[in-house]
Amino acid sequence: QLQLVESGGGLVQPGGSLRLSCAASGFTLDSFAIGWFRQAPGKEREGLSCISAIAGITKYADSVKGRFTISRDSVKNTVYLEMNSLKLEDTAVYYCAADQAVGPWCIMDKYEYDYWGQGTQVTVSS
Repeated sequence: QLQLVESGGGLVQPGGSLRLSCAASGFTLDSFAIGWFRQAPGKEREGLSCISAIAGITKYADSVKGRFTISRDSVKNTVYLEMNSLKLEDTAVYYCAADQAVGPWCIMDKYEYDYWGQGTQVTVSS
């Protein structure tokens, strides 16, 4: 059974850092594009970053470019989202998702993704 499990969320002060993990079971992460998304209360789910299957080409939303870094550990079958310089507006539930479509690129359209984790809460507060 294909499953994604996020972890690493928590409470952090503005300017702080967190590293989120997305562990996969039932499939090999290298074979899927993986995306990170977030959803704040009352807002649409927002695409933040993605990493393409095989080639590992990455993409970032303007809102996180230069602060967040996506990476993949093929041995651990885990994708990470390193988040630095966190702001109050980064507060949300963060999700990872897998896209079965194999291509050189990835896209940050939530409707493209087939499998989702349960989410992990990130709260940025002083």
